[in-house]
Amino acid sequence: MNAERLADVPGIIAVVLGGSRARGDHTPESDTDLGLYYRAPLDVDALGRLAREVAGPSAAVTAPGGWGPWVDGGGWLTIDGGAVDWIYRDLDRVRAVWAEVTRGHYAFHQQAGHPLGFASHAYVGELALGKILVDRTEEVTELQRQTRHYPRALSEALVAGLWEGDFLVTLARKAVSRGDTAYLAGCLFRLVGVCAHALHGAAGRWLINEKGAVASAAALPGAPERFRERVDGIFRELAIDAAADLVLDTADACAMMLR
Repeated sequence: MNAERLADVPGIIAVVLGGSRARGDHTPESDTDLGLYYRAPLDVDALGRLAREVAGPSAAVTAPGGWGPWVDGGGWLTIDGGAVDWIYRDLDRVRAVWAEVTRGHYAFHQQAGHPLGFASHAYVGELALGKILVDRTEEVTELQRQTRHYPRALSEALVAGLWEGDFLVTLARKAVSRGDTAYLAGCLFRLVGVCAHALHGAAGRWLINEKGAVASAAALPGAPERFRERVDGIFRELAIDAAADLVLDTADACAMMLR
């Protein structure tokens, strides 16, 4: 559908194509992710009418916050036979997160569908990697221009966050003595996620989701040798010693990348 029609909905400032279609590595089956950058109040009723017009009478959209505090809300639609996701992004909140990450502040927030947690800096990465289709005020275009420069303070903070990897190794070893394999697996999953974010931070590359994070980290110049294969081995065997080595090698790799 025409992105201009979305931008005509009161409250919507810009429409940004995201995901694989923005990167150009999509397949015919890939969803189309459209970020709807808005400033409250968003006219949800008008947006719902547009959704039903383009996607059929059963189409629906949520109010802001309907999908949780960080994913926010939107609509999962089928338009012309293809999956199209409308995803809300509060522009003022994205600006606030950008100000935070430039100072090296980030956090992982509990959110359904994000087992590591929704990374606050993903808001910035989504915009930096997206393709702006419509921008009524040029605010989003200017913000995107700024976010194309990965903040050094965020790089250093994500690498410093590797302390948690060492801590998780200790917790995982204790889980073994208790025979608590579920907790062990959770510790190792989070450990790998922390490593993946640290490597992306050191490389100055945005990472916006757990999905594909290991493969993306493995492809970074300077990543530890055989990173992806080592992660696969950790989860096949729930191997703590291998996980501990991975944290150490990730720290070394990040130090080299930050030079």
